[in-house]
Amino acid sequence: MFEDQFTLPRRRFKVVCGEKLIVTAAQRKNRSTATLANERDLAAGADALSQQCKIMRGIHVRVGTPPLRDVSADFAGLAKIVTGQQVSAASAAAIWGRVSAAITPFEPGAIHQKPDRELAALGLSGAKIRTLKAIASAIMDDGLDIAGLRTAPDALVIEQLTALHGIGPWTADIYLLFALRRADAFAPGDLALQLAVQRHFKLEDRPTAAQLAKIAERWRPWRAVAARLLWADYGAEKTDGKRRTVPVSGRTSASLRGRRKPTKS
Repeated sequence: MFEDQFTLPRRRFKVVCGEKLIVTAAQRKNRSTATLANERDLAAGADALSQQCKIMRGIHVRVGTPPLRDVSADFAGLAKIVTGQQVSAASAAAIWGRVSAAITPFEPGAIHQKPDRELAALGLSGAKIRTLKAIASAIMDDGLDIAGLRTAPDALVIEQLTALHGIGPWTADIYLLFALRRADAFAPGDLALQLAVQRHFKLEDRPTAAQLAKIAERWRPWRAVAARLLWADYGAEKTDGKRRTVPVSGRTSASLRGRRKPTKS
């Protein structure tokens, strides 16, 4: 066992997790393309994290093994993730349902030719329309090989995706996590993950993306499993919070909503 200590603004804290591993350069390279092929891989990762980290063990006991939440590793999958930027899960699902039903087959050429006003009528914002058309143009005109990303290292996937208009680290990380199913991907800029870690680590302030990335190092090589466990725990906590909410002076305290700042996602 080792005791890892971090310093964050106005608070020091200690968390006990499993043994540190010495990782060679070759192992690190292989790890960047390792995937969660199925539910068995996800369960194995959750079991490994439970042995490695006390916090993960507690979450796993509470929420069980979370789902993979599969997204297709193609243009449609990336478009679906873009649709989900900066909106609630329910809104994202509703908008994507309309968009995917209206554009069949869902291909770059179809999006590129669709008038902006028709896309807007489906619920897409102007910024997301520009992003989807930029991705379509990159695939058709600039040689972006979406299929080739399936075997590319994590860093190269992030580099190529964030070079596109409207795609930031969060979108690239989510593509790695759910479309490519990378076992060690993580999304330190995700608000729900930040809030879940703040609660479990008893932090006074929500960690920044850089701080959360540092904390998440302890969960290698299963950071994608840790992210899924934290998301499941965050969802369970929100549900429990709603159940515990009681009216006060005619009002009901609002549950915390996972909203992101309107920056490049």
